[in-house]
Amino acid sequence: MKQFKRIPLLAAIGLAAVAASSHVSAEELTGTLKKIKETGTIVVGHRESSVPFSYLDDKQQPIGYSMDLCDRVVQSVKAELKLADLKVTLQPVTSSNRIPLLLNGTIDMECGSTTNSTERQKQVAFGVTTFITNVKTVVKKASGISSLGDLNGKPIVTTSGTTSVQLIKAHEKGSKIDFKEIYGKDHAESFLLVESDRASAFVMDDILLAGLVANSKSPADYKYLDEVFRTEPYGIMLRKEDPQFKGVVDRTLTGLMKSGEITKIYAKWFESPIPPKNINLRFPMSPELKEAIKNPNDNCV
Repeated sequence: MKQFKRIPLLAAIGLAAVAASSHVSAEELTGTLKKIKETGTIVVGHRESSVPFSYLDDKQQPIGYSMDLCDRVVQSVKAELKLADLKVTLQPVTSSNRIPLLLNGTIDMECGSTTNSTERQKQVAFGVTTFITNVKTVVKKASGISSLGDLNGKPIVTTSGTTSVQLIKAHEKGSKIDFKEIYGKDHAESFLLVESDRASAFVMDDILLAGLVANSKSPADYKYLDEVFRTEPYGIMLRKEDPQFKGVVDRTLTGLMKSGEITKIYAKWFESPIPPKNINLRFPMSPELKEAIKNPNDNCV
């Protein structure tokens, strides 16, 4: 496993992490923190093609908005457990195996682009919301498809392990069309199916679609349909009934929100040129996300 790439912290955040250590130092460790303390290792689950949240750069190293936020959590864990030599192991995960790998202890948290949903909360927990997305559809301009109804009889792709197809079927217009379901193993493969004309549309979170389109061979070839299937919150995924570790995660993220540091991290990944192609997604922070940062919460959909 590769060693986690350290990202320099602002002095104020470092001090905040140290100050927060009193929350667990006087308690008997349980759950994930106990596991980390005993092993001297924290295992971070990451995605490989969820631009700009968690994806591989040209050196095959995981980078992104979620990875930056999780690094802040790692620094807080190191401070709270007083583990100067804390080892950080990186574990790739997919939409299909991210929950099983969290539940069986292979990873300690998932740093990607996972929706905090009521259904998922039956199995896992989430840190406070770090992003809010709209589920939409991308098609090729040359396809002649201009609305959901035009997809009747056509193949629609989404990524295995996600909820997008169910959202189509639940939509008023989507329930009236007959389409063939195709699944990609990850977002990159799903998009490739549209790019190669093996699928007519890809249904996914708008920001993930934006990242894939921006990094495609010909971004001008694509457009988004108007229908929004659902607005969804993203969060760092954690094990259930683990209040000590969730407390560290939430305090770290809330601290970044209150200090304004998260806004700088957001601008770095959504409004600036990003590796590997130095493409700017030009995706300003939504009013919904600004509200979630102003009033941190772990509300699900």
